[in-house]
Amino acid sequence: MAFYECIFIARHDMNAADVQKLAESYAKIITDGKGKILKNEYWGLRSLAYKINKAGKGHYVLLGIESPAPALFEMERQMRINEDVIRNLTVKVDTMDASPSVVMKQKAGDTADAA
Repeated sequence: MAFYECIFIARHDMNAADVQKLAESYAKIITDGKGKILKNEYWGLRSLAYKINKAGKGHYVLLGIESPAPALFEMERQMRINEDVIRNLTVKVDTMDASPSVVMKQKAGDTADAA
């Protein structure tokens, strides 16, 4: 099975709990297709580089996936038809690092500096 990183952006008017439920539903698609979710990171509500559908912000989520191709294709198909997902990108990677992503490390550093 191959490793993938999938980032999706959910609408800004959703709350964080709903975004987590959305991520869990995509994780279930992968696990039902005999894949594994190795990383599930909620990056929070962040500004977009440009407005998408009149929205300037969105909830960012990163999923680290080890999956066969059919399960990944089904997850991407579900993302395309879901109105709550405004953008998504899936990239194949050689190895999956279990440590937190750079964005999560920056968030942890910001909270440590504020304390």
